[in-house]
Amino acid sequence: MKAFLVLENGIVMEGVSFGAETSSLGEVVFNTSMAGYQEILTDPSYKGQMINLTYPMIGNYGINPDDMESDTIHASGLIVKEYVSRPSNFQSKETLKDFLVRFGIPGIQGIDTRRLTRIIRNSGAMSGGIFVADAYSESFLEKVKSAPNMIGADLAKVVSTKEQYKFGDHTNNKYKLAVYDFGVKRNILKLLDTAGFNVHVFPAETKAETLLSENFDAYFLSNGPGDPEPLSYAIDAAKLIMKEKKPLFGICLGHQIIGLALGKKTAKLKFGHRGGNHPVRNEETKKIEITSQNHGFHVLEDSDQDTPITRINLFDNTVAGLKKVGLPVMAVQYHPEASPGPHDSAYHFQEFYEMVNKTKKG
Repeated sequence: MKAFLVLENGIVMEGVSFGAETSSLGEVVFNTSMAGYQEILTDPSYKGQMINLTYPMIGNYGINPDDMESDTIHASGLIVKEYVSRPSNFQSKETLKDFLVRFGIPGIQGIDTRRLTRIIRNSGAMSGGIFVADAYSESFLEKVKSAPNMIGADLAKVVSTKEQYKFGDHTNNKYKLAVYDFGVKRNILKLLDTAGFNVHVFPAETKAETLLSENFDAYFLSNGPGDPEPLSYAIDAAKLIMKEKKPLFGICLGHQIIGLALGKKTAKLKFGHRGGNHPVRNEETKKIEITSQNHGFHVLEDSDQDTPITRINLFDNTVAGLKKVGLPVMAVQYHPEASPGPHDSAYHFQEFYEMVNKTKKG
């Protein structure tokens, strides 16, 4: 079946459908990771986005249930150069096509993904749509132009858990941790559990006063989709947690929320950072880590004495980490849990545990 990728600037690319035979809208972005399409598709941070994968052959190792980052696909569409219909991997339980069909997500192959990436880099991330049809229709572009903008979109409460729950081992772990779920990835919860925390996950709009009354030892602000500025409930929660001098760690969207709570500003990047090859310099040690990233917004402003910038993205010198002097607060813009990506930054979870341990000991 034919499929058409339509961008809001009027560019149309014809390809072949290999997912659900349905139409979908979203912000078209690109990801440079060479592997990990399943983790990318099921990452809640991709809510409302169509993913253009720059690696040319996609689907060759199939789908493994153990690699899910959530219970469903959150991306609204998948764009690839060549779909591999016969996966070869002993862990594969399903083809990528069947996976997309099962969750009702369209996929389009036969697209010049290098050209599409250049368009996004030059013009910026933009709205687009995948339309499965026998022929192109002018109505496709009209639908794309009516798609909601990512700026001002509070998607965190859309993907967040509706009920609180416990995760991992609660028999031997030492410290009780409250996780704000703005779209948390499963591997983040796994690594927090491995680091030694009793992990309790809460809906995005949970009041900080409620959690503070339960005497949690530490707090975590997760990754998630959309614009951080509309999340006044999360920003207020971060402010109160810091006011009470409780240990706090934020990743990706959580990093941006902490930045806003500290009085900084955020803005949308032209085409975002998405992939597993982003070099970040630790401003305290001057060491460079290769990181996995997935975000369209970032924290603005320079380093200052009270809120020093601790990490810098070497691709464009944007803020990739910060802290608050005198408070047990740490925040990074990248994904130390990888999934997919390099493990250079995995130490952050143990670093957070040690910060909590030091705080509890006074």
